Amino acid sequence: MSAISLSPTRRELLATAAAAATLSLIPGMMGAVAAADASIRPFNVSFPQEQLEDLRQRVAATRWPDSETVKDHTQGVQLATIQKLAEYWATDYDWRKIEKKLNSYPQFVTEIDGLDIHFIHVKSKHENALPIIITHGWPGSIIEQLKIIEPLTDPTAHGGSEADAFHVVIPSLPGYGFSGKPTEPGWTPPRIAKAWAVLMQRLGYTKYVAQGGDWGNAVTELMAVQEPAGLLGIHTNMAATVPADIAKALSAGTPPANLGPDEKRAYEQLDDFYKNGLGYAIEMNNRPQTLYGIVDSPVGLASWMLDHDIRSYAMIARVFDGKPEGLTKDDILDNVTLYWLTNTAISSARLYWDNAHFPSGGFFDPRGIKIPVAVSAFPDEIYQAPKSWAESAYPKLIFYNRPPKGGHFAAWEQPTLLTADLRTAFKPLRQGI
Repeated sequence: MSAISLSPTRRELLATAAAAATLSLIPGMMGAVAAADASIRPFNVSFPQEQLEDLRQRVAATRWPDSETVKDHTQGVQLATIQKLAEYWATDYDWRKIEKKLNSYPQFVTEIDGLDIHFIHVKSKHENALPIIITHGWPGSIIEQLKIIEPLTDPTAHGGSEADAFHVVIPSLPGYGFSGKPTEPGWTPPRIAKAWAVLMQRLGYTKYVAQGGDWGNAVTELMAVQEPAGLLGIHTNMAATVPADIAKALSAGTPPANLGPDEKRAYEQLDDFYKNGLGYAIEMNNRPQTLYGIVDSPVGLASWMLDHDIRSYAMIARVFDGKPEGLTKDDILDNVTLYWLTNTAISSARLYWDNAHFPSGGFFDPRGIKIPVAVSAFPDEIYQAPKSWAESAYPKLIFYNRPPKGGHFAAWEQPTLLTADLRTAFKPLRQGI
C-alpha cells in the first residue's frame, strides 16, 4: 500500500476497493487527499497477489486469432512473437523483482494543478551535482529510465568523475503509471511542461536541465519554449527538427532532390513511419476510449504496445527469439505489466487525444527554442535527426552525437551510451551550480 497517510474515511474507502493496489489506481482518490496541497508525500508500490494471479490466468486464457497471412510484420505483431511473450508472461515472469527495484528508490507524490504527480527523486552524494528532470513517453514509463539512475547519480562508481554527477527526478506523466488520471480534457504537453517546472521549483532546484524522448521530448522542448526560471538547457533523444519543406514533401509523397545522405535517410525513415507506423497514434488521437480490449486483455495490451515503431518491434521480436539485445524479456514485460496493474491503457492514450484537440504544433516541427539544446540521434529512432536539421532547429545547439546503436527507448536499451552523452552534453552548463 502507498505510504500516503489517510483519514479514517479514506481508509474505509480504500478497504472497499479490493482491486486497488495503490491510491493512484482509485479514480479521483489521490487528487482528493488535499485540495491545493503542495506537500510531497512518500510513495511505495505494492500490488496484491490476487492481481498477479488474475493476470496470469487472463494471459493463459487468451483466445488467439489465426496467424497472419504473410511471412513478415506488414499485418502487425506476428502471432509467433506474441505467443512467445504470453508463454513467458504466464509461466516465468516475476513482477515482484521490478516492484522491489522500484521501491529501492525514493518515490513521492505531490499535487500540481489539481492532479497528483508521482516521481522518483534520487539525489547524488556529490555536492555540486546538476539537477535533471527526465520524462518518458508512450508506450513507456518510469521503468525506461531506471538503468540510468545510478550512472547519473553515482558517476564515480560507473566510469565517470564527481564532476559528472546529477540529482535525478523522473516523473510519471499524467494518466501514466502511478500519477493521477486526469478527469477532464486538457492535460497537454504545454500543461505538463508547466507542471514539471513547478515540480522542480517545489523540490528546491533553482538551476536544472531537462531530458526526454517521445512525449518526453515534446514536454521537454515545451519547457524550453516556456523558459521557466532556472532551466539552463535541454537534451533530447528524439529531436523535433523536420524543416517545413521536408514536412510538405512528406505530405505530398515527393522527396526533395537535394538531400544529403543523412537527410535522405531521415526522410526515408519518416516516410516509412507515416505510411506504415501510425496506426496506433491515429486511433488514440481520435478514439482512445474505444480501446476497451486492451484494458480487458493483457495480450491485447502487450501487442498494442509492441506495435509502436517497426525497429523497436523488430528488436523485441528478436528478444523473444532468444537473441541478446539491449532489452530483456523481463524489461519488456515490466513495462507492459505496469500499464496492466495500474489500468492506464486508456488514460495514457488520452494524451494523444488531448494533444490533437488542443494542438501545440506538429510532433516533429521545430518549436523555436532559444535556450541551449543537446541532441543524441540514435540510428533506429523513428528518424535519426541529421545534424543540419538540428543546427537549423536549435540556434543554441551545444551538443550533437550519432550513437552507434540504439532506438526509440534510448535510456532503457542503451543506458551507457545515453549516460555518456548526457555527461558530455551538459558540461558547459554546470558552471555556477
